[in-house]
Amino acid sequence: MPQTSGKKLGVTTLEDISALILQSHDLNETLNNIVALVARRTAADVCSIYLLEENETTLRLSATRGLSPESVGQVTMELGEGLTGLVVEEGRMVATEEAQDHPRYRYFQETGEEQFHSFLGIPLMDRKKTIGVLVIQTREPRSFTAAETSTLSAIAFQVASIVINARLLDFIHQKEQEAQTFALALEKSRQALQPVTETTPSGQEGPLRGTVAYPGLASGAAHVMVDSGGFADFLEEDQVDPEEELERIEQALEKTRIQTIYLEKRVAEKLSPDDASIFHTHLMILEDRAFLQRIQQQIEERHCAAYALKKVVDHYIGAFERMDDPYLRERAADMKDIGRRLAANLSGREDQVLHLKHPGILIAKEVLPSDMAALDHEQILGIVTESGEKNSHAVIMAKALGIPALVGVKGVVKRIAPQEPVILDANSGCLYASPPTAIIEEYDRLEEEARNESHRLEEFARLPAVTKDGTPVVLRANIGLVSDMAVAQRNGAEGVGLYRTEFPYMIRGDFPTREEQYRLYARVVEGFDGQPVTIRTLDIGGDKGLPYFSPPPEENPFMGWRSVRVSLDNRDIFRTQIEAILMAACHGPVKMLFPMISGLEEIRACHEVIAEARQTLSAEGIKFVEKIPVGVMIEVPAAVKMAGQLAKEVDFFALGTNDLIQYMLAADRNNPLVNKYYDPLHPAVLLVLQEVAEVAAQQQKGLCLCGEMATDPAHILMLLGMGIREFSMAAPFIPRIKAFLRDLSLNTAEAAAKKALSMTDSAQIRHYLQQVLNNNLGGA
Repeated sequence: MPQTSGKKLGVTTLEDISALILQSHDLNETLNNIVALVARRTAADVCSIYLLEENETTLRLSATRGLSPESVGQVTMELGEGLTGLVVEEGRMVATEEAQDHPRYRYFQETGEEQFHSFLGIPLMDRKKTIGVLVIQTREPRSFTAAETSTLSAIAFQVASIVINARLLDFIHQKEQEAQTFALALEKSRQALQPVTETTPSGQEGPLRGTVAYPGLASGAAHVMVDSGGFADFLEEDQVDPEEELERIEQALEKTRIQTIYLEKRVAEKLSPDDASIFHTHLMILEDRAFLQRIQQQIEERHCAAYALKKVVDHYIGAFERMDDPYLRERAADMKDIGRRLAANLSGREDQVLHLKHPGILIAKEVLPSDMAALDHEQILGIVTESGEKNSHAVIMAKALGIPALVGVKGVVKRIAPQEPVILDANSGCLYASPPTAIIEEYDRLEEEARNESHRLEEFARLPAVTKDGTPVVLRANIGLVSDMAVAQRNGAEGVGLYRTEFPYMIRGDFPTREEQYRLYARVVEGFDGQPVTIRTLDIGGDKGLPYFSPPPEENPFMGWRSVRVSLDNRDIFRTQIEAILMAACHGPVKMLFPMISGLEEIRACHEVIAEARQTLSAEGIKFVEKIPVGVMIEVPAAVKMAGQLAKEVDFFALGTNDLIQYMLAADRNNPLVNKYYDPLHPAVLLVLQEVAEVAAQQQKGLCLCGEMATDPAHILMLLGMGIREFSMAAPFIPRIKAFLRDLSLNTAEAAAKKALSMTDSAQIRHYLQQVLNNNLGGA
């Protein structure tokens, strides 16, 4: 049996499957198209998809290329039966060159599969739960390469996401029968028809308050975006011609699809392809057969197209908004966005997006992704919304642009008039409307001070980081998005000390392919032009979940299945990322960093996956760097005590002080009940930092501190005195720390650290360090 190259199977197959999603009209058609494509690209005799039914014990053949077509929908098996059932039971890949010799083999006469020997089964996963199996079979015995199984695993994730999306839509369809759903949709329709009255300046005392989505300070005139949903008055339905209305809605759909492609392109150019990926989801909804059939059904009942559209869109919005999962609730915003643009195209007028003629503060009930794509970002100084979603796609895009944002400000659209002067303090979560003179003067003073300080620090961004006596210090940047690169470079970062790769994963609808990751990492590496970039592998779990791969419920997720533990339990995903990192290293100096390592077994397992990744790339003839520096995050107490042994396995350490302090002191800094116990200057914390610094020095290993400790002068004083010379931080802090270092001598830092380490009370330590700063730096 001829084998296909992993390269041929990989990127083009994944891209073609993405295209099939848009071309197919329902789940069955999509699955049939996928099995045909995969069978052809893998040169396999059979490709089949089995899905687990609602009872979670029965697998049913849902699509196949190679088995008898009549067996689709007819062949079922229980979890205890067959090799396919074994894949589900164990939640892992199962492969054998002679399936009939396996003790779990089961023969189904109706499939005609007795002629096939090799079997490869890959689980379809939804948040650590198996929902089906992708099966490959061949007539001749065959073993699949690591490259092929890696790509097939990525395909399996795509298939799983398609199934999940289809089932989600089916769930919404079923809810239509519930009277409560209809009542809610009707009530929403009535509310949408109420006329919007023009507001006047509030003149209220005190600020409006909300939740900070992105910090910052801004002032200017209010750009108030009144959202009517874009729907025309649909009560006048006399003389409805269904054929004419169907033609109108089809034209609106086609125009909206074209607009969606344009919006995706615009956002990809302004920000990045990852930021634009939300519009893929919009295209899928616009192509969803059930969505289109609902609209058609309403029109055939002699309702006008606008009425049909509003009723169906409201129905979907209501269903999404009632879901428990925060990610799924946020999909209501996507449905609103699609509905508004469809309605505008249906009525023949432009979508009601503000045309901003001057800089100001955007005020809205909700800012949808297409708003952020269409608005002139140069004219938006800040964003305030009534919606409280901090992680909506629009807010993510605002963060990428560095625009201060406040969410969850109740009633702000009616309380702020267009062009009313406002002050947005997104540091403290306040919005001042028509502020009195005293408030204006105070914020003018704060803005002036901020500007002056910014100008003062600009010169330090261009200077090297050195102490008063000439000791060099390395200051790198923590980044998470491509848009962070410009901020880091502007502030004089010497490369990247911590690239958090989970953020690109979080804003997507599924796992990025190796090629997608490679292009992203290469772009970052090239952007720093020879300066090192430390790429941390995927760190999910705890407070970071993926919408398509959430960890199972845990009583204490911060001490559960997270970070490298998740990666090692999902080696295909892990290996794919490592392959992309090794490929990106061809474009500049790259270091690879593994999070939350607690012992030798984990780091040795990581080395095994690196070796597998090298073998895969070598077999495919893909260019990569054979050897790059490998490091571990020291962020759990066990890693501190194992530092001496870990140093023999790695090239460098990264001190993750945020987590390390929390674990050391059993204090969640985000929990108001115990955050007073979170103390970076606790004697125990300082002793373990000193211990790690000594091990790194003795074994000549690199050591970089990545955490908020690096942004505080008293902490830097202590850390520098311990012997730490490399720090990674949020980029805007770098010029300030450079300025501070130029007034600090190394002798002062070493003497201060030595004395502070002998103290047993954190208050005493803090008071002493502040005295040193006051005496030597004039109260820095």
